[in-house]
Amino acid sequence: MMDYREHRYDSACGQLELFARDYPGDGPALLLMHGLTRNSGDFEPLAQHLAGQYRLIVPDQRGRGLSQHDPDPSNYRPDIYAGDMFALLDSLGIERPGLIGTSMGGLMAMVMNAVKPGSFPAIVFNDIGPVLDAEGLGRIGGYVGVAEPYADWDAAAEACAAINASAFPDYGKEHWHAWARRTCREVADGRIALAYDPAIADGFADTGEASQPDLWPLWDALGETPVLVIRGALSDLLAPDTVAEMEDRHSGPFTHVEVPNRGHAPMLDEPASLTAILPFLKEHLT
Repeated sequence: MMDYREHRYDSACGQLELFARDYPGDGPALLLMHGLTRNSGDFEPLAQHLAGQYRLIVPDQRGRGLSQHDPDPSNYRPDIYAGDMFALLDSLGIERPGLIGTSMGGLMAMVMNAVKPGSFPAIVFNDIGPVLDAEGLGRIGGYVGVAEPYADWDAAAEACAAINASAFPDYGKEHWHAWARRTCREVADGRIALAYDPAIADGFADTGEASQPDLWPLWDALGETPVLVIRGALSDLLAPDTVAEMEDRHSGPFTHVEVPNRGHAPMLDEPASLTAILPFLKEHLT
């Protein structure tokens, strides 16, 4: 695993202490934002390929990982997280980072661009777009917020596999143990718990196809910003038709790749992902 500096900073509201990994690199800065139930560990596989070439800033969003939990669960939403990201960038003196957003992190990227248009020279969207398919939302709603700890790391790995095996059909026991180590933590009694506040489920509970806000204005606000859209070929959250419309409506450089044998969401260390990400960043992030 690549070495990183631990960075702690105040949330946008000033009430929480938040955490981010700061991987050193000689190139431009990249802000990597994880999905709903994940944390900064989610990008360890990708960091192996990017660290050194870029300065990687990888936060735990509030309520995840080493960041404090919010006592008000209504604050667990993308616009609040986006505010925290601006606080993070300000704390590090970073003005124009590239963005990589997985799932929820991609929604945050759209919000951040809408707040500060033109501030992000290149954006990678990992299996996310302005329309979220009901099937994927239902699947996520079926497991988010599970609070009962697991007996040991083997049980945690089995639970991770049970939730995610359909999206990673070629993963074996070794992969699931690594997954558990990234997404869980040991608690006081020696059992293993998911590394997020179960209350993040409160803000997700009413999410559904009928209640989705219209996110196309956020997508349209990207203007001519170069974007790369990565879709898992087995994804149940981002439909091919949505990707096609994203391309049709985007006025700037648009690159799209489907990652074979992956659902929601690719880990971004797959050959297809790297073959797209590396040249995209080299061309557009300077």
